[in-house]
Amino acid sequence: MEEREIAPLKEAEITRTIAQESFKAFDQVISSDVLIVGSGPSGLICGAELASAGYNVVIIEQLNHMGGGFWNGGYLMNKAAIAHPAQEILLKIGVPCKEITKEMYIVDPPHATANLIRHAYDSGAKILNMTKVVDLVIRGEDHRLEGLVVNWYPLEVMGHDAAHVDPIALESKIVVDATGHDAVTLDLLAKRGLYEAVPGNGAMWVERSEEMVMKKTGEPYPNLFVVGLAVAAVYGSPRMGPSFGAMLLSGKKGAGLIKNKLGTLSSK
Repeated sequence: MEEREIAPLKEAEITRTIAQESFKAFDQVISSDVLIVGSGPSGLICGAELASAGYNVVIIEQLNHMGGGFWNGGYLMNKAAIAHPAQEILLKIGVPCKEITKEMYIVDPPHATANLIRHAYDSGAKILNMTKVVDLVIRGEDHRLEGLVVNWYPLEVMGHDAAHVDPIALESKIVVDATGHDAVTLDLLAKRGLYEAVPGNGAMWVERSEEMVMKKTGEPYPNLFVVGLAVAAVYGSPRMGPSFGAMLLSGKKGAGLIKNKLGTLSSK
């Protein structure tokens, strides 16, 4: 293979370009159509569906990697179950799905997660990682939810006694809670007295859990949608463990509901 001279790059030029491009990108997330909290499978699919439809979508992730609990499957075995027909979502984005029965497929979670992340980016979704949601933007006597208050996750972990840095606000027409067991945004509403306390997931019962996640995916608070395992946390239905079919299907269903809501908002 022919060796080629590597183009000379100056350190200051690299730093300046990274800073400039970062601020340009950040300017695009300050105000959006949809803010999705959590980049697990439901959040990634929801974001990809909406971004591919032309909406300005921002996905917020508090860790330095996307994918949530999908990366490692069950018991660090790097295998996860997908209930029919959710495998069709993965097949469309190039994820191999091994048919075990007509009802169950097995996937390699790292492969599936990598493709979900790529799909979200390719669809036009923007992602802010290392970002923690710490509060809500609530306006008016009707307590309208119009955005989220966020801060760097490492700062929040340190605690305000060690590093008191004020958070910032991101505005949005719609907020989506895809935070799994924590149901972060609904929990914040409850702490503000605007929603009942979040009960959390019940004990494992996969069939019932997937059924209830699909049934209850929706809008529990005006302009706030809940998808994936966060649905189970909000309504106290069973947990589902390393079975991810309903998480994918819930993200897709939530995106459809949000498209309808955004259409209603734009017509007003």
